[in-house]
Amino acid sequence: MKIGIEKLNLYAGRFCTDALELAALRGKGRKYAADEVMVGARAVIPVFEDAVTLAVNAARPLLSPEDAKSVELLIVNTESAVDFGKPVSTWVHRFCQLPPNCRNFELKHACYGGTGALKMAALWVASGVRPGKKALVVSADFTRPHLGDGLDFVGGGGAVAMLIGADPQVLEFEVDKAGYWTHEISDAFRPTSTIEQVNSQTSLYSYLDALEGAFDHYTQIVGPIDYPTCFKKHIYHAPFPGMTRQAHRALMSNFDVPKAAIEESFQAKVLEGLHFARRIGTAYGASTFVSLLSLLTTAKDLAAGDEISLFSYGSGCQGEFYHGSIGPGALRLARALELDRALDERATLPVEVYELNERLRKSFTDCGDYEPVRTGDHAYDALYEEYYAKRGLLVLKQVKDYHRTYEPS
Repeated sequence: MKIGIEKLNLYAGRFCTDALELAALRGKGRKYAADEVMVGARAVIPVFEDAVTLAVNAARPLLSPEDAKSVELLIVNTESAVDFGKPVSTWVHRFCQLPPNCRNFELKHACYGGTGALKMAALWVASGVRPGKKALVVSADFTRPHLGDGLDFVGGGGAVAMLIGADPQVLEFEVDKAGYWTHEISDAFRPTSTIEQVNSQTSLYSYLDALEGAFDHYTQIVGPIDYPTCFKKHIYHAPFPGMTRQAHRALMSNFDVPKAAIEESFQAKVLEGLHFARRIGTAYGASTFVSLLSLLTTAKDLAAGDEISLFSYGSGCQGEFYHGSIGPGALRLARALELDRALDERATLPVEVYELNERLRKSFTDCGDYEPVRTGDHAYDALYEEYYAKRGLLVLKQVKDYHRTYEPS
């Protein structure tokens, strides 16, 4: 039985800011941001969007009426949840008009959550308990404010929605061919609803430990492989795009590949998968699927049937290494999304407007009653009308006595 991704879609909001300018203002330098961190722009999520709107705005365009009727499992992965009890998935279920006989829940494991949700959904499809039915998996997140630590130029956000079923037009994988590795560590975490704590050095080494551990487990399951040659492309989790170069170097060095050849391999097999990450910044649990869309959109030498490797990492921590085969409709479906055009159409916010947005969001996060700023304030003067109004996107209308109300833009 074939299992995998039938369709997928990316939504990264309608605002962004120049990450190179931001890095220079933070004292990190434009060259460092461009060459080492490998960012150019980062998504900015306005105060009238949240994990619910991101998830819905990614999922709705994906689903035909027939797709929606076939969904009996909905999993939303997020670490940016709007409630500690009520799952984001309930709103996604409602606004995507899914059938009432649908199991839904929210999943959290930092940036691994999207892969965890994907694998859980794939195993459900593979079980055959509901023949012909499909699963909808959505990963939706955005960065907490980091205005004081100088690292906000590596932030971002967005959502990827995926339809999982037995007709894997995008990516087919074998559910039993995966390696995983876990270890408790406090490398990055969100102790409150407004704080995102990151221990960068600890996280770097934890990521590399998880990569090595998951890959070793993978080879125990599938047998020894010649990693430098056996996959057409490689995808690594990208908390920032430059991390993938370090990951590739670490894994390739285990096969005694010279440094120059490792860089050549990175340019040929990894770099194309960073195309969208360099335009939106970190995507958390959606990261590896943003890279998949990048590959499918930009790679010149990728074809149906080609095998690629994927590595997902989530702080705390969990790593998983697996492989998949490019599906027969993958290139056509990805390129039909015209994601570059959607990103080109975003409003590029001046740094001072971006900073105001972050302060506003932090001040509103735990309020029981508020209406998000849309117009009238200089930060959003005309921006909502130009970039959101009459586009049919879901936006947050208000919070009253902690009850959230959403409406079409």
